[in-house]
Amino acid sequence: MKILAGVAVALGVAAVWLRRSLLVVTVDGSSMQPTFADGDRVVVRRGRTVRRGDVVVLEPPLDPGASHLPSGPGADGRYWNLKRAVALAGDPVPPGIAGSDGHTAVPAGTLVVLGDNPDSVDSRQRGFYPADQVLGVVSRRINGR
Repeated sequence: MKILAGVAVALGVAAVWLRRSLLVVTVDGSSMQPTFADGDRVVVRRGRTVRRGDVVVLEPPLDPGASHLPSGPGADGRYWNLKRAVALAGDPVPPGIAGSDGHTAVPAGTLVVLGDNPDSVDSRQRGFYPADQVLGVVSRRINGR
C-alpha cells in the first residue's frame, strides 16, 4: 500500500511540474512559415533560457496603432506572438530593426525577433521586444506535416 501511495504522490508531483513547465500552443497565422504553418501545434517549455535561433512565444510590445494585432486575444486576454530570437541583449543590432537608431547593441532586457516569413510583423516594424514577456521556448512540433 505504501508503494502505491508513493507512486501516486510521484505521479501527482510530475503532473504539476509538467503543467507548470510545458504548454501546448496552436500556431495562428503565417509569420513563421515555412517552419510552422497555421494550425500546427507546438510544445513550449516555460522558464528555459532563450538562445539565439530559438523560436519563442512572447507578448508583443505595446503598439499604439494596434493595426498589427491578431483578430482577438488568447483565452487569457493577452496577445501572443511566435517568432525566432535573432539577437539578445548585448548582441549587435541586426540591420532594419525599427527604433534602433543610435543603438549598436540590443539593449538590456530586450531581444530582437523575426518571423521566418519575410512578411511577418516583428522587430522590423515593432523594434525591440521586452525579454520579460517571453512565455517560453518552442521545443517541438507535435503534429506532423
